[in-house]
Amino acid sequence: MRFSLGSKLSFLYASLIYLFLYMPIAILILYSFNQSKLNAVWTGFTFDWYLKLMQNSEVLEAMKTSLVVALISTIAATMIGTLAAVGMYRYQFRGKTALDAMLYLPIVIPEIVMGISLLALFSQFEIPLGYFTLIAAHITFSIPFVVVVVRARLAGFDRSIEEAAMDLGATPWETFVKVTVPIIAPGILASALLAFTLSIDDVIISFFVAGPSSSTLPLKIFSMVKFGVSPEINALSTLMLIVTLFLVIIAERIRMRKN
Repeated sequence: MRFSLGSKLSFLYASLIYLFLYMPIAILILYSFNQSKLNAVWTGFTFDWYLKLMQNSEVLEAMKTSLVVALISTIAATMIGTLAAVGMYRYQFRGKTALDAMLYLPIVIPEIVMGISLLALFSQFEIPLGYFTLIAAHITFSIPFVVVVVRARLAGFDRSIEEAAMDLGATPWETFVKVTVPIIAPGILASALLAFTLSIDDVIISFFVAGPSSSTLPLKIFSMVKFGVSPEINALSTLMLIVTLFLVIIAERIRMRKN
């Protein structure tokens, strides 16, 4: 089977793109098994950094904080964002265009502006920085992303299905729970995964609203950069990557079943 010059160039271009995207991840995984503490020279294969990670209480506590904040903020943002997306899609009211534009504002403004504004708000109401402010901030910047993803799913929604359900005696709430939600479930799941990723990965906004006892994993890693990042972080990142891939596979299977 012969390939044209254009096909070969396209294959080469795609290969370079994938290489550029995934080589840093591959290097991170590789050096999580490196005997040397320096991520510059390969000296041998070892599992020691995974064992030491299990004994590093500070990193594990920061990881726990990130997971708790991400889970709570994801659940809250997904619920609020889904209801907002359905309401914006279904109803017409005065000021809808302005409200719709305001929903996109947290997405486009710089994160440092968002962080400073939230810090000013909490300071104005004398709310001590900690878990509450961290979760509230993460819910705030996650909601617009949930709304955007769910509304994209609603763009191809057939309203006649809801009308048929109500004609058969279903209440508006039953129609929403038993008809609307199952149809848009892939969009809700995708928005939840996006919100979780944004929350667990955030640095700038968390830097402004986190208290001394609520440091997240990204903030912990950021503070370690000055003295050098230990391979324990590489090991933790590898484990997080495996969990992320597992969640993506599950989400993709659910999406395929829904379709």
